Amino acid sequence: MTLKGAPSVQAPQVAQLAKQTLDTLLGYMGMSASVEIRQPPQTGEGAPAVSLDITGDDLGILIGRRGETLASLQYVLNLMVSRSIKAHAGINVDVEGYKERRAEALKTLALRMAERVRETGRSITLEPMPPNERRLVHLALKDSPDVNTYSVGEGESRKVAIAPGKKAQQE
Repeated sequence: MTLKGAPSVQAPQVAQLAKQTLDTLLGYMGMSASVEIRQPPQTGEGAPAVSLDITGDDLGILIGRRGETLASLQYVLNLMVSRSIKAHAGINVDVEGYKERRAEALKTLALRMAERVRETGRSITLEPMPPNERRLVHLALKDSPDVNTYSVGEGESRKVAIAPGKKAQQE
């Protein structure tokens, strides 16, 4: 696979560069961890070209509060590699499957809160979330005809609201 905007750079080359750069960053941070190149979680338009997984002991510090440190590490790595190859790198970084576990927890939360909205007929607003997590909640409930989701707030305070849908309001 060739990366968009860089016809001479192949994904395997970018994966190796990203792995080496992340290993170096972790070394500078004093972290004893290993980095593995994985198959990206999804394929197609907008999917990451490279997926890296960090494994080791006591890596909670790399995740941070609700994944904020992990998101920052991924952002810095993408900047470094993109500058090096002079194209968008599209690198996804995870720490021992944290992102999958968080996605599953958000889906469960969304379904639980939707059930509460159905029972009470009242809207519920979730805690502030980054855009990627809000999107997971919206997707988890997109096929529910009796609840609607929408985002409210500004910037880092943006939240998902779950409200009774048209079908629920007609009954």
